[in-house]
Amino acid sequence: MVKIPLTFSDVAEIVGSDTMSLLTLTDAARENQLTIVCDRAVAQQLGLRARGMPAARLLLPEVMGTVARQWGGLQLELIIVGLDNGVYKTLLVNTDTMDVMPIRASDAVLLSVAAGIPLYIEEHLMKRQSVPFQGGGPGINIPVNTLSLDMLENALAKAVDEENYETASKLRDEIERRRK
Repeated sequence: MVKIPLTFSDVAEIVGSDTMSLLTLTDAARENQLTIVCDRAVAQQLGLRARGMPAARLLLPEVMGTVARQWGGLQLELIIVGLDNGVYKTLLVNTDTMDVMPIRASDAVLLSVAAGIPLYIEEHLMKRQSVPFQGGGPGINIPVNTLSLDMLENALAKAVDEENYETASKLRDEIERRRK
């Protein structure tokens, strides 16, 4: 399996949502980006680290990353390996033993940023899911298959209200595909 290294770039709020945010990850060349939906708690935690808060080094992800490396000698990496119904499948891998543990993709991003654990995505998945890097533009393009069913249904209602029938059709098709 070929792995593409990812770097956390930004966290952005989803307009109209009080509970969800978007994480943007980029490849090393900052040519392509991948967007992951996260809950508000993870977004706030990443915001603390992005602002360089000194107290962050004492928080649990940083402490556990240090313990794993210094006391346990663990060599860890995080790999996004698939997508199922709008949810990225992500693994925490012990590279010495090849033991794996599933982890939410948003938590993997937080652990990568906080504990310095390398984050990767399987190459074919990156090619399928990434879009050109936008670097702070007014909006974020994300593949429709990364949205939850609730988010798809809300987006469909909005597209119909705005008479954007092409988008509504694509959203309807994705909803029907998931319900089958």
